[in-house]
Amino acid sequence: MKRTLALGGVAAGLLASAAIAAPAHADSVPSTNLANTNLAAQQVAQYWYAQAKANLVNATPYTVETTVAAKHVTTGGASADTKAGVVGSSGDQKASTGTSKNVNLPKTTGKVFFTGADGKPHWCSATALQSTYKNVVATAGHCVYDTKSNKTTLDNWVFVPGYYEGKTPWGIYVGKTAYTHYDYSVYEDGDRDYAFVTVYNGVIPTENGTSGGGVSKFFKSKKDAYDYKAKLAADKTTGWSKLAVVPVFGKSRDNGHKDWKNDDKKFSHDNRGKGNDHGRTIIGYKVTGVKLSIGLKDVGTLGANVGGQGLAYNQKVGTAVFEFGYPSGSHPDGNYAFTGKTQKWAYGKTFKASAPSMKAEELVGIKSSFTGEGAIGSSWLYRYSSAKRLGYLNGVTIAVSDTDGNGRIDTSVSPYFDGETLAVYKTAAAGWSGKIV
Repeated sequence: MKRTLALGGVAAGLLASAAIAAPAHADSVPSTNLANTNLAAQQVAQYWYAQAKANLVNATPYTVETTVAAKHVTTGGASADTKAGVVGSSGDQKASTGTSKNVNLPKTTGKVFFTGADGKPHWCSATALQSTYKNVVATAGHCVYDTKSNKTTLDNWVFVPGYYEGKTPWGIYVGKTAYTHYDYSVYEDGDRDYAFVTVYNGVIPTENGTSGGGVSKFFKSKKDAYDYKAKLAADKTTGWSKLAVVPVFGKSRDNGHKDWKNDDKKFSHDNRGKGNDHGRTIIGYKVTGVKLSIGLKDVGTLGANVGGQGLAYNQKVGTAVFEFGYPSGSHPDGNYAFTGKTQKWAYGKTFKASAPSMKAEELVGIKSSFTGEGAIGSSWLYRYSSAKRLGYLNGVTIAVSDTDGNGRIDTSVSPYFDGETLAVYKTAAAGWSGKIV
């Protein structure tokens, strides 16, 4: 549902009484820092490059708000708020009538990786957009903003264009600042479930592995150990990997912990947290971890490496678009049609849709078999040129649906991109990021 915004202290009621849908002006576009210093950004990059990119390789598709009960809308629903228009891509082209044959996949599409509310690495689909500083990425709002634990934004956020099984052909681009619509930030309004993120210049490692020592510190109190672990994790001046709290077994003595027997390496993972193991007693807890020291090399801006899609807004419902992303997971009937390893595409014409469970009454949908795990954040490109691999972003997949109940996903849905979407994008597109090394 579109809501009127309060701008610069002007009463919302005055705007509402004039029946005007207020645009999301720069002073009302929420922005959140993802990594606001070079050191913080370096730590994020090291998190993904550490241990031979183990976190990238082991990441799983994000499943929050994935499959919903969507339906066609015949009256009301999405509608333009101003005249239709486009913002040019990095290789702007003349209007074309897209076709579903001989499709060359865009270089701009990739995966955004982040740490979820469960503390584990996950990913969504995303795409690079044209902007002043060639540094903007578009994806679903809930692939940036943590609607699961309400921690504002997801941690360790990066974009990897062209990602494939641990390969980062154009480097890793650490997120700097995320921008969204006020209604999504405040109300989690599904009709505004999109985000535009500025990213730093890309980086690649100059050496593999980890070095620089580690930590192994003993605490008598479990709480003190976890507090210290949290302190290390929050330290943006040092990168840490495999931070953990492990119990220490032995016999407690009056002179403190100097004489305890450290045989916790023999301790079964399944028995951790119990008071004893085969007669042994927990006498304390140890914080362990490896300090990251990975050399990073700057590879330039995102747009210079892969280009940037334009933006289309207030387009007529019924317009043909291509959908590009990394669908993964199974259909409701258990059939696994996509692996999420390679980029896929779909083609269709938009129609009005709604998804009440996401507070979304003004969506657009397309017929698509993309399964939701991995497809979230997929780009919808209008006037896509297969020769230039560029077009105009006219939507992002925020959920998928089995609308006819036959056990197979048949629809992808997106917020309708209008003048307010344009305002959020423009705010992000004017933001500078720069280098981290």
